[in-house]
Amino acid sequence: MNSRSGLAELDRCVAGCRACPRLVAWREEVARTKRGAFADWTYWGRPVPGFGPPDAPLLIIGLAPAAHGGNRTGRMFTGDRSGDVLYRAMYDVGLASQPTSVSEGDGLELYGVRVTSPVHCAPPDNKPTPGERDTCRPWLVRELELLRPTLRAAVVLGAFGWQAALPAFAEAGWPVPRPRPAFAHGARVSLGDDLTLFGCFHVSQRNTFTGKLTPEMLREVLWTAAETAGLGK
Repeated sequence: MNSRSGLAELDRCVAGCRACPRLVAWREEVARTKRGAFADWTYWGRPVPGFGPPDAPLLIIGLAPAAHGGNRTGRMFTGDRSGDVLYRAMYDVGLASQPTSVSEGDGLELYGVRVTSPVHCAPPDNKPTPGERDTCRPWLVRELELLRPTLRAAVVLGAFGWQAALPAFAEAGWPVPRPRPAFAHGARVSLGDDLTLFGCFHVSQRNTFTGKLTPEMLREVLWTAAETAGLGK
């Protein structure tokens, strides 16, 4: 099975997962009750698979879908303010075809980069439990295994994603340093000779509204990671 067919099958399996009762109940309740501004939408209401080409040399790893973002639209970081910030920055550095991501059918294409998360269901209060993170890990491990032939760099958004990603990279066969490196914005860690991991503050509203993460800071991390992955503009 090649990466293209393997990732397509993985995405189908992810979208059908019901392993975490709390997350299943929450995502489906949100899809039923909706937000007033989206009353005419049919919510996705399922786990949200990764998005991007199957031969991507760069991977961006977030936290989990937003209740009224990915859980509504069915695509990572699509339809919420965090996605507005991320995709604008990706467009600015040449990784996306357009600066906005509003719905699955909006024509957005990603260039050499795939976007995923360690937890595929929207969690209450944007806070998955450690147990939910660990239950979801095999999906990320399999995604990494399928991307391994081309993957050269990964940007991890936030400490939760960092803590979830490191053991997944280890299970997928990359040598992760011991002790495991701590998360920091601007952290850069080599996993063997063929992969570099970058840390970046999450594109949450809390971080972007307070200026903890500015568009310039985000673009700098994405640009450096893209160059490392061989995607220099």
